[in-house]
Amino acid sequence: MQLPVQSQSTLYAEAWEAAAGPDDLLEIARAADRAGFDYLAGCDHVGIPRRLAAAMSTVWYDPVATLAFLAAATERVRLLSHVAIVGLRHPLLTAKQYATLDHLSGGRLVLGVGAGHVQEEFEALGVDFRGRGAVLDECLDALRAALGPEEFPEHHGKLYDFEGLGQRPRPAQDRIPVWVGGSSPAAVRRAALKGDGWLPQGDPRDRLPGQIARIRELREKAGVRGPFTVGAIAEPLYVGTPRWEVGRRTLTGGPRELAESLRAYRAMGVHQIQVRFRSRSRSELTDQISAFGAEVAPEL
Repeated sequence: MQLPVQSQSTLYAEAWEAAAGPDDLLEIARAADRAGFDYLAGCDHVGIPRRLAAAMSTVWYDPVATLAFLAAATERVRLLSHVAIVGLRHPLLTAKQYATLDHLSGGRLVLGVGAGHVQEEFEALGVDFRGRGAVLDECLDALRAALGPEEFPEHHGKLYDFEGLGQRPRPAQDRIPVWVGGSSPAAVRRAALKGDGWLPQGDPRDRLPGQIARIRELREKAGVRGPFTVGAIAEPLYVGTPRWEVGRRTLTGGPRELAESLRAYRAMGVHQIQVRFRSRSRSELTDQISAFGAEVAPEL
C-alpha cells in the first residue's frame, strides 16, 4: 500500500490526514507489517509550484527519510519508493541514500523510479525537463552500477561519468529490485527493457492486459530474461458494509466478494496489487488494514 499522510494530493488524501503526522505514520506502518502486507510506499517531490499547490498540496515527505524512519519500527514489510524522481539527483547521491536505507533495513528496499512531471521542479534544480526521459534512462544504468556489489562502482555515459569513488555501506541485497513507474509508451518500454518490474500509473482494468502484453512482447524481442514483477493499483476498497458515503468506484463487501473481484488482476498477469482503503480516521484505516490482512488476503 501507498502510505497516507506522507503525500496529500486531493486525488486521494482523506480529510483526517491534514492533521496527521509521524505518530500516525508509525501506527499505520506497524499495522501493515502485522497484517502481512508486502510493501509500504512513499512518493517523491522536492517542491510543488503555486499553480499546482491547490490540487497536489505541498505535503510530500521525503521518501528516503520517511522509509528509514519506518524501517526501524517494522520487521518484515518491504520499503518502496513509489516513485523516486531519480533524474533530479546525481546517481551517486541517489545510490548513497538508498544503499544506506537497504543496509539499515536489512535488505527491504524496492527502488521505484519515474520520470517526473512537474516542470518547475526540474528547472529549480537545474535539470533538463524536456530531456528527462533520456536522463532517467542513463540514471537507471548508472544506478545499476552504483547499487551493485562493487565498493568502487564505475559508469561512463553521456551525462554521468564516475569511477574510483568508494561507497559503503553497500546494500544488504545482492541486487536491488528496480520497478519503473508510468503508463506512457516510453515508460512501459523503459520498464520492460531496463526494470525488474512495472508500476502502472492509474491504468483501469480494461487497459492493463494490453499494457502487460506489450511488456512481454518488448522483453521477448530484446531477449531480456529474469524475473519481472507486474503491478497494478486497485480501486479504493472498504472491507465490509460502509455506513458512510465511500464513493461510487470503491469496492465494498465481505472478504470473499472482495477477493473474487481482486483475483481478476491475477488472471491478467498481475503479480502484486497496491490497495488503498477509504477511511475517516487513523483507527478506521488500521482496522481496515487488519481486516484485509486477516480476512481478505487468505482468500487471494
